[in-house]
Amino acid sequence: MKKTWVLLPLLIIAGCIAVQSCSKSNEVDLSQSGGTDSTGTGGGGSSCDTANMQYAANVVPILKASCTSCHGSAGGISLGTYAQVKAQVDNGALIGSITHASGYVAMPYNRSKLSDCEINTIKAWIARGALNN
Repeated sequence: MKKTWVLLPLLIIAGCIAVQSCSKSNEVDLSQSGGTDSTGTGGGGSSCDTANMQYAANVVPILKASCTSCHGSAGGISLGTYAQVKAQVDNGALIGSITHASGYVAMPYNRSKLSDCEINTIKAWIARGALNN
């Protein structure tokens, strides 16, 4: 009986440690950590291909997912059209805001920064001339 009382707490502690180490809150997305991939984005095995970025195919989905719910078309800074996005590219505000650079309001506001891949996608599109393609 004494062995059970000693062994039982040890099994419970070991079980708790095992469960905690596997919980979603401690899960690390290995594709987001360590090393760099061929694009230099830190993909660590996952690819973030930023070659040939296009406005409609690559940039608009990021803007729709993270920006246009607040910056759609009504007043203030709008990112609902190419011309509106291009104006923010030209004045440096788009990159300054999404990279949380000093002197810019960090966007998305009160939310996590865009992923490195999303930021690099937008940067690559801008580097290619920020074309409406």
